[in-house]
Amino acid sequence: MDARDVVLAPLITEKSMTNTMGQQYTFRVASAATKTQIRHAVEEIFKVNVTKVNTVNVKGKMKSFSRRRARPTAGKQSDWKKAVVTLKDGQKIQLGGVNYFEQ
Repeated sequence: MDARDVVLAPLITEKSMTNTMGQQYTFRVASAATKTQIRHAVEEIFKVNVTKVNTVNVKGKMKSFSRRRARPTAGKQSDWKKAVVTLKDGQKIQLGGVNYFEQ
């Protein structure tokens, strides 16, 4: 897998923003990606040293939606994988020249 196929997007939430103080960054990654692949992809893309990778398989939620004059139908969001990457002390990740993770 190519590095850009492994790391899909950063997750920017309140919780992930507070974790950046502890050198932890959260990404949405490919469901089939392993911790080793995630480590190498982040190191290649952002030119940083990764010390630890934690992953979580997030289950998709059930959602109901309705169309005009029709009964509500149920659907399911896709399952996805989240990775929390810990960097070596003193390193930061910048995206597009702007450090979105720094407050």
